[in-house]
Amino acid sequence: MNCERCGTEVQNGAAFCNVCGQPTGITSGETANAVSRSSPAALPKAAYAGFWLRAIAYLVDCIILGIVAGITILGPLMRHAGLSLDNPWVIFSNTNRQVLAINLSMIMVSWLYWALLESSRWQATLGKKLLGLYVTDLQGKPVTFARASGRYFGKLISSFTLLIGYFMAGFTEKKQALHDLLSSCLVLRRS
Repeated sequence: MNCERCGTEVQNGAAFCNVCGQPTGITSGETANAVSRSSPAALPKAAYAGFWLRAIAYLVDCIILGIVAGITILGPLMRHAGLSLDNPWVIFSNTNRQVLAINLSMIMVSWLYWALLESSRWQATLGKKLLGLYVTDLQGKPVTFARASGRYFGKLISSFTLLIGYFMAGFTEKKQALHDLLSSCLVLRRS
C-alpha cells in the first residue's frame, strides 16, 4: 500500500505514513486485523497430497471415466464406424479418419472431465473427492477452467518424460508433479 500524499510505501496495517504522517484510513482495530492476516503464524499449514494418494485417485478416475465413456461414447462410435467391438486395440492400431475422430473425442471427454471438475466448486475429480483431495493454485484459491486445462495438458509432458513428471510428486517440497509446477497448482488433502 502506498501513501496517498507522498507515494511512499506504507507497512501493512500502519495507521499513518512514516514519512509525511498522512493517515492511511486504517483504524487501530483494523491495524490489528491486518497484522494478524499478514503474519505467517495466522496462515494454516497446507497438507500436501503425496504421490500414492494421487496415484490411487488417478486410477479411480480412469476406471470411472473408462466405464462411462466406454459405454456412452466409445462403443456407439465404434459401431457407427463399422469397427469390431471384439478387438478394442483397433483404436490404437488403425489410422483411418473414423479412428482418429474417436481418439480425439476420447481426449476431449477426458480433458473436460478433469478440467471441469477441478475448476468446479468441488475442486476435485471424483477420485480426488473420494480420497479427500482437492486442487488449488499456489495461494490456495480455486483454479480456473483455463488453469485446470493447462494442468491437464501438462500431464502430456509428464507422460513424455517416461512418467518422471508424475513421480516428481513424491520428491518435491510441495508434492508437485511436473504438470502442477507448469500450471502453478497444488493438490491438497482436506484435514
